[in-house]
Amino acid sequence: MSKEQVFLGVDVGGTGIKAALINTKKGILATDKYRVLTPNPSTPEAVAKVISRMIKRFEYRGPVGVGFPAIIHHGVAKSAANIDKKWINTNIEKLLKEVTGNPFYVANDADVAGLAEVRFGKAKGEMGIVIVLTIGTGIGSGMFLDGTLIPNTEFGHLFYKESVYEHYVSNSARKKNDLSWDSWGKRFNKYLIHLEKLFSPDMFVLGGGASKKFDQFKHVLTVDTKVVPAAYQNDAGVLGAALYAESRLS
Repeated sequence: MSKEQVFLGVDVGGTGIKAALINTKKGILATDKYRVLTPNPSTPEAVAKVISRMIKRFEYRGPVGVGFPAIIHHGVAKSAANIDKKWINTNIEKLLKEVTGNPFYVANDADVAGLAEVRFGKAKGEMGIVIVLTIGTGIGSGMFLDGTLIPNTEFGHLFYKESVYEHYVSNSARKKNDLSWDSWGKRFNKYLIHLEKLFSPDMFVLGGGASKKFDQFKHVLTVDTKVVPAAYQNDAGVLGAALYAESRLS
């Protein structure tokens, strides 16, 4: 396998940071994933040190893709979800390159997870509008038009009642309110209907923790748009991050 086919993908989360070498031509992990706990506090300096150690562990020199829990605009964090607020207005790509010497390409974590589904998963070859939703602590979203990413949609933060949708339909909201899968699924169905009215998508792909239980709530989904569980679960972040780095170089 040539070096050009292998990129390092890093998935930064609120509780853990994962990395793996990815064969981006085949859409598979070329190594086992390596995971470490996200430092507390998760400041830019602390996280950068962790990523630097991970790169050394893989003995990797080259472009690195990163999925990050924030709105990312030209490499700069414009928000900070489940991570230290000091990241806001930090140029992540510049910081990580300075610390490691490697070129970095950073995008929203849900966006890169969606890339994995569009390139190699359930949305491969799907034309029109595809919305990928990651259902976990919050609701992450990635939207694609004919396979092209429309970044930083943040559909989990659409206003709903006195708050935002992710406070009602995330997996953490299900657990907090002790909802059955039926009850939660009906809530989530209303959310999908709302997105359908706004964007007229051709497919919803559900990822994240709750998607593993798709069989327990799919029967209550009445939305007209096709809804499928994601092909990639825990691997979506690192795979999609590597794919994002490759796409930035093409």
